[in-house]
Parts: sequence; structure tokens; C-alpha cells
Amino acid sequence: MHLQCPIPKTDFDVITLGHGSGGQLTSRLLDTFVINQLSNPELEKRLDGAILQLDGNLAFSTDSYVVSPIFFPGGNIGDLAINGTVNDLAMCGALPKYLSLSFIIEEGLPVSEFWEVIQSIKQAASKANISIVTGDTKVVEKGKGDKLFINTSGIGRLHPKAQIDVNRVSAGDVIIVSNKIAHHGMAIMSVREGLIFESNILTDSKPLAHVCMSCLDKFGDSIKLFRDPTRGGVATTLTEIAESCGKGIFIQEKNISLDPSVEGACEMLGLDPLYVANEGVFIVIVDALKANEFLEFLSQKEETSFAFKLGEVTDSYEGKVILESKMKGKRVLTKLIGDQLPRIC
Repeated sequence: MHLQCPIPKTDFDVITLGHGSGGQLTSRLLDTFVINQLSNPELEKRLDGAILQLDGNLAFSTDSYVVSPIFFPGGNIGDLAINGTVNDLAMCGALPKYLSLSFIIEEGLPVSEFWEVIQSIKQAASKANISIVTGDTKVVEKGKGDKLFINTSGIGRLHPKAQIDVNRVSAGDVIIVSNKIAHHGMAIMSVREGLIFESNILTDSKPLAHVCMSCLDKFGDSIKLFRDPTRGGVATTLTEIAESCGKGIFIQEKNISLDPSVEGACEMLGLDPLYVANEGVFIVIVDALKANEFLEFLSQKEETSFAFKLGEVTDSYEGKVILESKMKGKRVLTKLIGDQLPRIC
């Protein structure tokens, strides 16, 4: 993603240790590249924190982003950091309102790359309708980082109908996945390994809060659980759910929705798409009586137009996930062992 916004004129082309000193260079960097771009009344107070007003029950989440490389097809570490924390709050049943944003920058990072990341952050925050209200910047010596790491923390207001709780999952509930899987991990892999696939695979990173809130508006407590299958993919996430709720999960390979280019790339590299990371997909467990209506509702939205029913919760296979293959054989899925794709977020 290359954003067409001119870089401000400065007397430096790379970020130095002095930009993390807390002095004049830090102020110039933040004023020019961060505060002027992400401006809002709370951020402009330049306090060490933020004074916020939120009513009702709140959700809070934090995450750190160390993806390598920091630029990849369809996005970069900046929009990934915003979308990731926005989506973590959405999985709690909350509408994100405020984020903190902290950078750990390796000495020597080109200003042009930092600017591109900031522009992506600005665009992602605007799309998610959240305000970045506080943050921090540190610079480490060359060789002590890997260009740029980002930490974001977020606060959101819990939806009044949200009853997201793994203990509410029961036998007969239906498991729905909101979109085709494995795009993000394969987008990262294509750049990291210098691979050229038949078609360009883009990250699926996107904010999911508004679609999750609309689901809660319409289906309320029929929604038992939201989860986003990021690191470890769908298989790891489902295994964690099965272990937590003490129920079995039965899924069918024939139901899995994959883009042909992603499927081909996984086959070429010997990767199981069920273990590949996603950044714009959620798993939802819903009451069986509402499942078809829920699936139809998702299919009408752009972010979830390829939603599919993956399987169901069962009293059999306690604490395990069972995959039925296209040939009707069955196998147990486990959590990801080791790192299938290191540093994908």
C-alpha cells in the first residue's frame, strides 16, 4: 500500500537516536509526523495520559506488533496495529473508542517509511472511527530492533446486548467463519520469501467492529462467542475454544472457503490454511436456531460477503476439534506446534 501524501520537508532523512531523547528532535518528529496527522483535542493536550469519558461497561485490550517485513501486499505494520486492537475489542462485544499508540523505532529507519506507516495509521483510525489519544516514542540503537515495533492499547464501550462468554457455548451451536481464510499469513510469506504467485495475495487486515456491532444489534444474545483467528489460524483458535468450554467441535473440510490463489500458495509451500494467520476474519458461535439467518445477514455485508458455516459444537469429542476430510476420514486438530509463519503480526 503506497499512500499518495507528500512527506513534510525536514532537515533529516532518517530517524536517529536523538529523535528518542525527549528533547527538541523528539518534539520535531512528533509534531511533524504524528500529532499533526492524528490530531484531536485530547492528543493536542500533550499530557502523559488521556482523560476520557465513557459510560457503562468497558472492554480494554493491548497488543504489540513486530511483523517482518513492515510493508507487505495490501498493508503495513501501521494499519495492522490499528485494526488488530480494534478487532480485539470487537471480539469482546465492544465498540472501540480510544487507542494509545507507541513506537519503538530502530535508529536509521528512513523518514519516508515512517511517514508511510503514519499515513496508514491515520487512514485505518479514520475508517474504524476511533481516536488516538496518547502514546510514546522510543528509539533504539541500530541492530537492537527491526526497523519498527508498535504497541497499541484500546478502550471500547460494551454493546448492551453482548453476552460474549465461552461458558455460554453449548452443543448444537453453529460455528460460522466471516470470510475466506489464510490471506494475511500468505501475503506476509510472499514478501518474506520473495515468492511470486499467479495472482497477488493481499492481507485481509481490516476493522471488524462495526460489522460485529451490527450483528449484536440484530441477534443479541444468540451470539455466544466472537474470536479472531490470528496467530495459529482457525485450527488453533477452535482448539482453544473446545478446551475452554469442555465441548467438542466438529468441522468439515468441504465447507472451508479459500481463495484459489491462497489455496495454491499453501499447497506449493506445504502449509495447512487452517493454521495460517488471518487479520480480517472472525469466528462466531451462534445459536442453531439463528444460524441460517445470521449467515444470510453476513453475506450481505462487504466485509463478510464470503461467510460460511464451518461446523458445530457437539457433546462428543470433549475438548477436541475433529475435522472430517472431503474423503470422509476424520482427524483431530491441535494447536499450532512451533511457528508455522514467524512474526506475522
